[in-house]
Amino acid sequence: MTESITDDGQPDSLFVPDGRLMVPTTRSRGPWSDRALHGGPVAALVTRSAERLSGDDGLQQARLTLELIRPVPLTPLLVTSRLVRPGRKVQLVDTVVEADGVEVAWSRILRIRVAADQPAAVPTVPEDRAPDPPDSRPSTSMVVADTPAFHNRGVEMRYVAGDPGRPGPAVVWIRLRCPVVPGELPTPWQRTAAAADFGNGIGNELPFGSGAFINPDLTVSLQRPPVGEWICLDARTRFGSPGIGGAESALWDVEGRIGRALQNLIVEIGT
Repeated sequence: MTESITDDGQPDSLFVPDGRLMVPTTRSRGPWSDRALHGGPVAALVTRSAERLSGDDGLQQARLTLELIRPVPLTPLLVTSRLVRPGRKVQLVDTVVEADGVEVAWSRILRIRVAADQPAAVPTVPEDRAPDPPDSRPSTSMVVADTPAFHNRGVEMRYVAGDPGRPGPAVVWIRLRCPVVPGELPTPWQRTAAAADFGNGIGNELPFGSGAFINPDLTVSLQRPPVGEWICLDARTRFGSPGIGGAESALWDVEGRIGRALQNLIVEIGT
């Protein structure tokens, strides 16, 4: 991919490097505020930072935990990763995202050695049937504001089950429309991290506009990297104590099940 400019004058990427800083474009904007980012681009950004630190050392990313400790603003961001737990079999990489010197997001990535000389293990119970493939469905947009943002400029969606106009569980294929930064093909984990944060949006149980169901975190666990551009979320939202909920998404690629994503939710009805 090479840098290009779209019809609204924005670079066709989620972020643009500026020295040590990463400058968000409108492709990374979230649905809750015109001034804050969607969690998906932030998850892809910290994944990219950790991947650049780690390199190709025979370990594979297995889990991402992202803490969105403040709304991540649509301003230049400083992203810093460090290896906090070295090891030949298990590693931990922590990343901090700062805006104007204030920490706005933390992440921890777990990496596990790939045992290339070991035969693949087979589970006792076969996996559930895979969703219908993305090429069997038309493109569909979420029913949110038309302001340029990640959900309508940064990704393409294809619904297998559910309805973007009605609350309830949904099964949706999602792919990045643009790179995380200009000139770089998104890696499999970057694609997954970007898509996985949509669970509470596509599997929403409250109509948009009737309240807020914001996730202050995201955890993604993968047994293997996905194949191809498309990531499928089989998403459902559940509620517990007043003000608290959770979204859970089974994750698939075109070849089968790859993992799961979890989001805790701040639920504010009537706001």
